[in-house]
Formats: sequence, C-alpha cells, structure tokens
Amino acid sequence: MASGKQAVDFAALSDGELTRRCAARDAAAIRFVVTANNQRLFRAAWSILRNRAEAEEAVQAAYLSAFVGIAAFEGRSALSTWLTRIVVNEALGRRRAEERRRRHLDQEGVAVLDNYRDALMRGSAAEGPDIALAREQIRKLLEQAVGDLPETFRSVFVLREIEGLSAEETAEILDIPLATVKTRLFRSRRRLKQMLAPELKTMLSGTFPFAGGDCAAMADKVLAKLGLL
Repeated sequence: MASGKQAVDFAALSDGELTRRCAARDAAAIRFVVTANNQRLFRAAWSILRNRAEAEEAVQAAYLSAFVGIAAFEGRSALSTWLTRIVVNEALGRRRAEERRRRHLDQEGVAVLDNYRDALMRGSAAEGPDIALAREQIRKLLEQAVGDLPETFRSVFVLREIEGLSAEETAEILDIPLATVKTRLFRSRRRLKQMLAPELKTMLSGTFPFAGGDCAAMADKVLAKLGLL
C-alpha cells in the first residue's frame, strides 16, 4: 500500500469543513483560505484606506482576528463574505483612528504637524505607481473614446465636461439652442458609457493586483503570527 498523506482538495471542501480545519490550526487549510481571499480583501481594504501598505496591514490584522475567532463563523453567509466584512470593519476602524489623530493635531496646533503630514505622504508613496498607472490607462481610454464621438457630440462634451463651461456658454459658443446642448451632452455621456464599459471592466480587473509574491508573503505572515510556520 502507498504511504503518506493523501493531498486534500481544499477547493472542494465546504466552508464549514474549511473553518473546522482552520480552527484546528491546519496550516494548509489556512494558507488556502488566505490565498483564495487575498485579492478581494486587499481591494476592499484599499478602497477604504487608499494606501497599499496600510491596506496590507489591515488585511493581515483581519486574517489574524478571523482565524483566532474562527469558531464565531456560523455559516449564515459565505466564508469569503464573512472575511470581507471583517477586513472592511478593520479598515474603517483604521481610517477613523487616523481621522481622529489628524483632527487632534489640527485642533491642538502641534508643532510637529508638518513632519507628521510628511510621514503620511511618504507612507502613501507605495500606492503611487499602481494609482498612477490606473489613472493613465483610464485617461487614455477616455481620450480615445471622446475622440471617437461624432464631432457634434464631442464638441459639446469637451466644452461642458472637460472645460467646465455652462450649458448657456456652450450654446453661445457653438451657436446652437440650449436644448440641443443638453440633448447632445446626454447622448455623448450615454455613448461614452457604452464604449468604455467593456474596456474599463477588463482593465480594472487587473489593477491594484495582490497576487503572486504578495499573496504568498501574506499567507506566510499570517501563518507565522499564528505560530504555524
């Protein structure tokens, strides 16, 4: 007979079985749960904190809280939903704490306020490349889509949405009725939405990635904190 443990197909296990294994400190089960949920949890935390480093810390803290209290999972929602709720609460708590610190510094007029803000800016530098890349991609998509609008729609859209002119100013510049400006703006927005929706959905699904080395590192950190590595 062959010896050794049979590989477990964690993906085929129910949430209940996964939580039981995690509660029993099964390192492989915990690693599977972390890896399977990293992307969603990171994006959820980032959407609140808008800082990659702080989002990673929030995700790690949420995992630790979840695995320590895994017995509290009652299965009334999916495990991934339960974890997402925990990380959202963690991120919101961190944001509120940061806002309280900021208000305190502002109200008290602390002399180190400028240094504190400089530290915040340095801490947010990690998110710069990801955000800058996403914005640049969106800008290019939008420019191309606007350029593809019919000329009559494009002129109205650029004057109203990009230049910030009023409907009355736009009507005067283009020598068209006010009602025409409103109609063309509405139609240009609708066309842009139709043109951009597929591209933006595809592009955004790949932005702010948390996979590969980042994903593996998070699993290692959680397991180490739990004393299982």
